[in-house]
Amino acid sequence: MSKYSSAIEKIREIEEMASLLVKERLKEFEDLEKYGSELDLFSELSFCILTANWSAKMGIKAQEYIGKENFATLPLERLIKKLSETKHRYPKKRAEFIVEDRRLIGRLREILSLPSKEARKILVKEAKGIGWKEGSHFLRNSGKLDVAILDKHILKFLFDEKIIEEIPKGWTQKNYEKIEEEFTKLSDLLGKAPGETDLYIWFLLKGVVEK
Repeated sequence: MSKYSSAIEKIREIEEMASLLVKERLKEFEDLEKYGSELDLFSELSFCILTANWSAKMGIKAQEYIGKENFATLPLERLIKKLSETKHRYPKKRAEFIVEDRRLIGRLREILSLPSKEARKILVKEAKGIGWKEGSHFLRNSGKLDVAILDKHILKFLFDEKIIEEIPKGWTQKNYEKIEEEFTKLSDLLGKAPGETDLYIWFLLKGVVEK
């Protein structure tokens, strides 16, 4: 029996139930990739910065509350105030990251045109508040489905299913890509892209398909 068999069986059990929600979310990602402006893309980058050590549900609410123009234009102190109003855990630090990353506006479409791993390396190097997981999150939400978002929930699932032997305490490019390779093998066996498999696992774990 393959080490992926148990995980595959569990995902197959909820696949039909989750498929419509997954397709709707994937359409959002596809539309952002095709039609999103630089401000749309920067809003999504800001969302990924906000969800680090927070929740996707609260990140979505904060993204809607602040608005894409404000991510790009609000003075730092006003952005801190806005984030505080959303009950973010780290309003000052996240606002500082977002303000500093405004220098990437005008380049995000160009970065997205690169192969995913190359684009991710650039984001990790140049964007404040963006690590390997957050870079993968932004790329997936912008339509690049060939990356894995290895957050704590996905890692615990992979560990519990005995697909990985331990949960890393921190990320380097090497150990991120090593676990991503395992996630990609699981996805290949399911006949799905990694960015799609992530949504099914979220539904399996949480009963929702968040971005």
